[in-house]
Amino acid sequence: MDFEYSIHWNKKREKRKDITDDMFEIAISSSRIIKDGRWEDAFNAIAIVPYTGRTLKVVYKKSGGKVFIITAYWVN
Repeated sequence: MDFEYSIHWNKKREKRKDITDDMFEIAISSSRIIKDGRWEDAFNAIAIVPYTGRTLKVVYKKSGGKVFIITAYWVN
């Protein structure tokens, strides 16, 4: 997957250094497609990351072959 990042995520990434691109891939590929409640064209991916055992939520948009990451955070 080819990722692009929002300004918001670039700021949050400094505090959430433990969330990496491979975790985005795991969450997006293993989660069902959930429409976001705030944005019509955004989706949510909620999945357990296997090697951490934690639940990750990723808010993203898809355009062509690129995935635009809006934000991501640990649910638990």
